[in-house]
Amino acid sequence: METIGLIVGNRSCFPEILCKAGRERMIKVLEKAGVEVIALSEEDTRYGKVETWQDAKKCAALFKKHAEKISGIIVTLPNFGDEQAIADTLRLSNLDVPVLIHAYPDEIDKMDPPRRRDSFCGKISACGNLRQYGIKYSLTSNHTVFPEEESFKKDLARFLAICRITKGLKCLKLGAIGTRPDPFKTVRYSEKILERHGISVDVMDLSELFAKINRIEDSNSKVKENLDEFISYMKPKGEAEAVLKMAKLITAIQKWIEEKELKGFAFQCWTSIQENFGIFPCGVMSYFSHKMIPAACEVDVTGLLSMYILQLASQKPSAIVDWNNNYGEDPNKTVLFHCSNFPVEVLEKPTMTHHVILEQTVGKEKTFGAVEGKIKPGPVTFLRLSTDDCLGEIDGYVCTGKITKDPLKTFGGVGVAEIYDLQDLLKLICENGFEHHVAINLSDTAEPIYEALVKYKNWDIYLHQE
Repeated sequence: METIGLIVGNRSCFPEILCKAGRERMIKVLEKAGVEVIALSEEDTRYGKVETWQDAKKCAALFKKHAEKISGIIVTLPNFGDEQAIADTLRLSNLDVPVLIHAYPDEIDKMDPPRRRDSFCGKISACGNLRQYGIKYSLTSNHTVFPEEESFKKDLARFLAICRITKGLKCLKLGAIGTRPDPFKTVRYSEKILERHGISVDVMDLSELFAKINRIEDSNSKVKENLDEFISYMKPKGEAEAVLKMAKLITAIQKWIEEKELKGFAFQCWTSIQENFGIFPCGVMSYFSHKMIPAACEVDVTGLLSMYILQLASQKPSAIVDWNNNYGEDPNKTVLFHCSNFPVEVLEKPTMTHHVILEQTVGKEKTFGAVEGKIKPGPVTFLRLSTDDCLGEIDGYVCTGKITKDPLKTFGGVGVAEIYDLQDLLKLICENGFEHHVAINLSDTAEPIYEALVKYKNWDIYLHQE
């Protein structure tokens, strides 16, 4: 459940009775959307409104009391509202969370002094003051709107996604297991740049992981529990010895994640683990992503970060793919591919099998664990973040498209995606040196991701759209 702070604005020369109904209506809409609301009560101030310096101090103190919970603030204007009191509340609370400015519309037959709102004008004044205060804020798609309207419900869903992203990126800890495959210089990244943006990376060498696994008995109760759950999740056919190894791998990684309080991890998925442990870890990584602990291939840490942000926005598991092939002669279609470690929610008929590419190199008996299947058709959002060492910043791109039902006969985790003006996007990727990996999520969440990362995080993100 998201927790939102609510500020009900009022200006003394406007009908303050509108604040009572306006506050109640907004709280009802928020609670119906599953949001916990922190707001002044009618005992704290008249109608729970914020109008004066004293009101601002009371509201800010309330927000500070619940600072750990509050992920965003909504300012609602049932009438013109006092722009200074609103700005003072936000400054005094010092929460550094996204802010949504909402204004009620006037009705043509209610423009007399007792019922006239003027929130249309008050919203402009409130925004002007917030800009002077240096406070960032988001807007509704319509300048004025009743909270019960469908457009506001969409605005609210978008704002809550922005709140989840910005909150999820605070003091974020990610994990990296092993080193990237030697040829994959494309996935190199800067820990220092990430750290400057509040993102820490804890590392573990594969040798440490193998040592942890070697100390775990086959009869360990946690291994048995994870084995049963993994079999239920992945439904492997045969290969009992390899599947037991996967359960032990899950157990070791799980403990490390809990100890370090990590939100996801990137993994050295070939070829050391095949040579030294005899499995492919794709199914295990799929399992963690399904558990909303995203796992990225080939120690692609910024790819992992992209997966995590998509997950925050959509509340659905993400995957990571290669921009892999053209699809015939259609310039706006591409084949997405990975070996793969996709969570089963992404695929139509997922199966776990041997890794077709590397079985010729390391031996088929060491390659069980790859997840195959076709990506489900429907909307898809792409996100790629990177650390630009030359400029010392985080940059990237985000766009939406759709997974089509086009036929495709190949192996691995695959899908055909259609993207508006794909050739221009591919030029941008190549010209800016972005990685060949991109994170995907079966959702339409590009806009809240873009606003969260650009407006509230100051990252250099390109939004590809029509």
